[in-house]
Amino acid sequence: MCTKVAPHNKEARDAIRKTWGKETMVLGRVVSHYFLLGRTKEEDSSDPLEQEILEESQQHHDLLQSDFLDCYKNLTIKTMVMFKWLSTHCPNTSYGMKVDSDMFLNVHNLVNMLLEAPLHLYMTGMVVKGAHVIRDNTSKWYMPHSAFSESIYPPYTMGLGYVFSLDLPKKIVEASVHVEAVYIEDVYVGLCLRHLGIALTDPPNSHLFRTSMPYTVSNCYWTSVITTILDSAGQLLDIWEKYRTAVGNC
Repeated sequence: MCTKVAPHNKEARDAIRKTWGKETMVLGRVVSHYFLLGRTKEEDSSDPLEQEILEESQQHHDLLQSDFLDCYKNLTIKTMVMFKWLSTHCPNTSYGMKVDSDMFLNVHNLVNMLLEAPLHLYMTGMVVKGAHVIRDNTSKWYMPHSAFSESIYPPYTMGLGYVFSLDLPKKIVEASVHVEAVYIEDVYVGLCLRHLGIALTDPPNSHLFRTSMPYTVSNCYWTSVITTILDSAGQLLDIWEKYRTAVGNC
């Protein structure tokens, strides 16, 4: 599992380490977790935060840092770094997952789903189909005609959290040579998959990957999903306790 996180956001990393990030053996399967981050400033290793990150890495051995400016516009770079690293460092791994740092992740449900999943050419998550390209230049997701001329995006999985078989990273990296980059990273992965002629797979249940919590949430909700977006690291710590209680009761 690879979690994208800003260099300064140690609070989120520590919250994950105390919750779903400590799930390393689930249903007889080994689960590994790493945090993906770039640089705090371009070509500046003197930033005090860089020294703190180095010390954190030496303590936890779970940081993957690459040499690019860590910002929203560079999320596609971050994603391709992830795919390239996975393709070269995980030869005996069956599946990978990209997940954002503000997510609750039910690792047990994830592994249980993957026990029945295809081992090749497989990617699933919250699959988006028929999404219109946003041309409003005030939007966070603005896409100019010069970058992408089509009016509808190809199918893609929302970047909040998606899962894939480990034969895909190398193929996606190779496809990226032929696919013009766009800064919306999950859309770009969808463009690469379209170039490869690989279709996305819908999850076995549509409720497994959620963008947000329902208005009313029981504790048993957390045992029924794989991902849900949260508001803060503190909320994750609170929800993790509810989840652990619900595991025995729901």
